[in-house]
Amino acid sequence: MPHKPATPGSKLIVRNLHLVSCSSYLVTYILSLLSGLLFPATCPFFLVYSIPYLAPMFTGIVEITGRVVAAERQGSNAVFWIQSNISDELKIDQSVSHSGICLTVDQLQRGAHRVTAIAETLSKTNAGDWKEGHLINLERCMPMNGRLDGHIVQGHVDATATCVAVKTLTGSWEYRFQFDKQFAALMIEKGSVCLNGISLTAFNVTGDEFTVAIIPYTYSHTNIQQVQEGSLVNIEFDIIGKYIQRIASLNQLLK
Repeated sequence: MPHKPATPGSKLIVRNLHLVSCSSYLVTYILSLLSGLLFPATCPFFLVYSIPYLAPMFTGIVEITGRVVAAERQGSNAVFWIQSNISDELKIDQSVSHSGICLTVDQLQRGAHRVTAIAETLSKTNAGDWKEGHLINLERCMPMNGRLDGHIVQGHVDATATCVAVKTLTGSWEYRFQFDKQFAALMIEKGSVCLNGISLTAFNVTGDEFTVAIIPYTYSHTNIQQVQEGSLVNIEFDIIGKYIQRIASLNQLLK
């Protein structure tokens, strides 16, 4: 049977799809379905042009921990020197997740790198509490052909959550966190959440609290070991949930 000639639209889609990883296909497919359902009069092909920007930056799988060796204020900014075993592999202007915060490497020394957090970052995250000796979870950007072992994480922290309880079990730990109720729609039972750059699964979710379970490997290889009752952690909610909420809110506005 002869092949049907490809339409210009299909050629455009195929050409753009080569730009992204399989994980981005899933996000785009979901958003396309949602846009079609919520805006039936609108063709979802507008998403084709934004596909390259939906590629994940991080996955929430911490590579290694670094340690703050110097911290100082420069105007409204905070500057941190981080010592780690991957610092010598980094490059100036490289984006790296620091406990869930996407920060740019701006200086390098032997075995250490420097990053700067601006006022907006300090107001939304726990970076203002980082002091000399503080452990920092580090993850470099995921390559476009890499495995998505955690979930899609941008490194754009939404807020901080407060640890309200730590329960030590036989072979694991359970941490309960409280967050701002304005984000309640973005938390679902058994959904993904990023805490201090760690991809975790939430359970026992309420309107403003949830619990995560920590296995020994995660406990010993991340800074979750430093989290105690009353500690603030950086929280980034699932990007798919954010898009769903945004599309739904726009649909209400346009009615």
